[in-house]
Amino acid sequence: MKNIPQTELKRVILTLLRISIGWHFFYEGVVKLFAEKWSAYSFLANTSGFLSGFYHWISASPQLMKVVDLMNIYGLIIIGLGLFMGYLVRYAAISGALLLTLYYFAYPPFGASLLSSVEGHLFIVDKLFIETLALLFLVFTREGGYGIDMLLPGIINLKKRTTVPGKTSDEASVKSRREALKNLFTIPALGLMGWGAFNNSKKYDVDVMTGATIQVKSTALAELKGELPKGKIGKHQISRLVAGGNLIGGWAHSRDLIYVSSLFKAYNTEKKVYETLILAENAGIDTINIGFVSNPLMAKYKKATGSKIKVISQVAPNMKTGDIFEQINGAIDNGADILQIQGNWCDWLVRDRKTEVIEKMMRRIREQGIIVGLAAHSVESLIRCEELGIIPDYYMKTMHHDNYWSAHPRENRVTFEVDGKTNLDHNKWHDNCFCLFPEKTVDFVSKAKVPVMGFKVLAAGAIEPEDGFRWALENGADFLCVGMFDFQIVNNVNVTIDILENLPNRRREWFG
Repeated sequence: MKNIPQTELKRVILTLLRISIGWHFFYEGVVKLFAEKWSAYSFLANTSGFLSGFYHWISASPQLMKVVDLMNIYGLIIIGLGLFMGYLVRYAAISGALLLTLYYFAYPPFGASLLSSVEGHLFIVDKLFIETLALLFLVFTREGGYGIDMLLPGIINLKKRTTVPGKTSDEASVKSRREALKNLFTIPALGLMGWGAFNNSKKYDVDVMTGATIQVKSTALAELKGELPKGKIGKHQISRLVAGGNLIGGWAHSRDLIYVSSLFKAYNTEKKVYETLILAENAGIDTINIGFVSNPLMAKYKKATGSKIKVISQVAPNMKTGDIFEQINGAIDNGADILQIQGNWCDWLVRDRKTEVIEKMMRRIREQGIIVGLAAHSVESLIRCEELGIIPDYYMKTMHHDNYWSAHPRENRVTFEVDGKTNLDHNKWHDNCFCLFPEKTVDFVSKAKVPVMGFKVLAAGAIEPEDGFRWALENGADFLCVGMFDFQIVNNVNVTIDILENLPNRRREWFG
């Protein structure tokens, strides 16, 4: 480093800064160009900042949207090329800064839209803010680094004189060629990065972090039978069919099929998760129930797409550290709308006579002004909590019948065995039955005075939707939480609509 002149080092650093931002712009534009029917509509229509009226006005006009989409795609590409190649850098930097400013104020990291930040609750300063400042620096600095802008004056001067003062013509020529090579290096660099990106895309598909580049196939949505009915849990109006988070998180109750969880994770890439969620929202499913570890992914999805999907986050106590509020705080920080004490933890805490932990967690959640649910696999857990006066804003209970071949005999079922040790003996629990005593569950639900969300209503794929949905809704469930692959969503919505329109055997009044 000591042998490199400071001016040379400065030019190298500025060049790396410039081409890094240029590549970001160029890549974003190219991905949008090749994405089928890409549009900025969802990004603009769902803005929540103080300038949202302006963005909503644009999104409401099909003519304006055509112009905006073209300007986005080709603006990003042209600005990116200018910055990367070092051509008209000042104009490219000004244009880039203006474009990033528009992106920044669509979802500003302050006020109401702060909750949708990708990395958590960033205040004022985020990636867009920093990148805009870097572009403004390039506008006002006289040094733009190596690039075509630096090459053109050299070519002009070379025509005017063939020698440099104090140098022979050969020495001047060698120096000019070296300078030219330095300023032209961005061309092969762009080629190499483009080649690498193309191969990466072929192997891993499109990079979903380009925001609204994920589109869904309209053919499936065309098969929808109508609008999915909604109900209320506390202050939240949500769809009667709620998306489950197990398939997204890669948790599979697959009995003895040990490879299924790996298949789930391989299928549900981040891009596929985005497609699934967008399709679910377009089909009318406006709420998802997720495991705690999926919170960052959902925050990222909402920021990237402008989604307003409501997130129910499961939370559990950290009994090892004694911090029973750790996940509560984490879920709130990630913008979860509703919190729910996780089902297996409710069972374990009741089983181990530590119901005071449940009570403290529920109190803490309500102190934050957030709706709280209580889930369980064993109905005895909810019965015991109710006896102790621990009543949530809604229950979430496994609700399915046991008329399927892989359910183990009822006489061999043991309370609290779900999420316990699996057995090799088919006649005992082996990740195959989640509502151990259906009649007891139905009796509890029939008397519940708060909304009930049924989950595992298909016994993890053992029961057909038409059968499982109807059984749960007839027996008192107000909402259904169902894990779905993208290709199952429209059918499940249609099944729910059909059943809700014809439910003569339901006896429990609707709550919510």
